[in-house]
This record gives sequence, C-alpha cells and structure tokens, in this order.
Amino acid sequence: MVTTNLIQTIAVNIPKEINLKITHEQFVELALVNRDLQLERTAKGELIVMAPTGSDTGRQNLGIEAQLWLWNRQTKLGEAFNSSTGFHLPNGSSRSPDAAWVKQERWDSLTREQKETFAPLCPDFVVELRSKNDTISELQKKMKEYQANGARLGWLIDSKNRQVEIYRQNRDVEILENPNSLSGEDVLPGFVLDLTEVWD
Repeated sequence: MVTTNLIQTIAVNIPKEINLKITHEQFVELALVNRDLQLERTAKGELIVMAPTGSDTGRQNLGIEAQLWLWNRQTKLGEAFNSSTGFHLPNGSSRSPDAAWVKQERWDSLTREQKETFAPLCPDFVVELRSKNDTISELQKKMKEYQANGARLGWLIDSKNRQVEIYRQNRDVEILENPNSLSGEDVLPGFVLDLTEVWD
C-alpha cells in the first residue's frame, strides 16, 4: 500500500506592520519546506519574506556570482555561494547575501551537518545587489550587520544609480560613483569584479 502525503500550499499576504517572530529552529524548518521562497530572519527573530527579483536584477546577480565562482575555481582559496545560500550569523540572524565567499579553513572547520543547513558563520565577503524592491537604508543595515558579525569585505551595489558602497573592518564606508571594476583587495587576492556588464 502506498501512502501519499499531500501538502496544500496557500498564499498569505502579510502587511509590513505585522512582525512574525520565530526561533532559529522554526526558521530552518520553515525554509526546508518552502525552498521556493527566499526567507531571512533578523537577530530579534522577525521573519522576512523577500519578493523575487526582476529578470534584469537576476541577470546582473548571476554575472557577479559567475565572476566570483570563476576566480575561486582558479585560486581554490575558499568556497563561493549564490543568493540561495543562507548563513546563521553570530548575532542570531539568518541572512542570504546575493553572493558570498568563505575562506577555505573556516569552511573546513564546519561539520557536514552544519554545511547542509545554514552554516553557522558570517562569510568573509558578501555582496548585496539592490533590486527594484529594496530600499537603500535596509540594505545598508544588512551590510553593517554583516560587518559587525565578521565580514571582512562587503559590496553594496546599486545598479540603478551606478554606485557602490564598500564595507571593510574598522574603516568608514567608501562610496564609489560609477566604477568600472572593484578589487577584492587582500580578502579575495587577485579578484577583480568587472562592473561594466552589471551596469549594462
């Protein structure tokens, strides 16, 4: 006899004024059964459901991820991740940067179980690409959160305004207007992100 479990899916619209709070364990369970949703959780336990990006933002994001992946494939200095990857940060939040990279020694220190869920660490390098639905202030808060949790380098890329904010440890945010490329500096040695394809 074959038993079939049917899961009924319903769409729920939640006003921004309502904050749903869940534990990390509940968040992991929710994410596992809703793999088609992009979910994040704040350090206070607030659930964030993010709308899918538009096609152009998806194209730009893939270009950034591809360049990072190719550099990492050549150098083998760490592990590169795309926007569907979640990380459980030291402050208790669970975040999914648009692109991320973790130094190999840090990744290797995790257990198989930790690697299979939301890795309990903050990436060494993160990218947030502003989409039509994102406010710059919310993305800046996320970048500061990554920085406070140990990210050594972060790029907030605003393709609409052709502006990049660079976040580094123990330094003020640097703002670049219409740069053609970005350097991975000492965090990603030899990596240069070509922004001309992102801007187009």
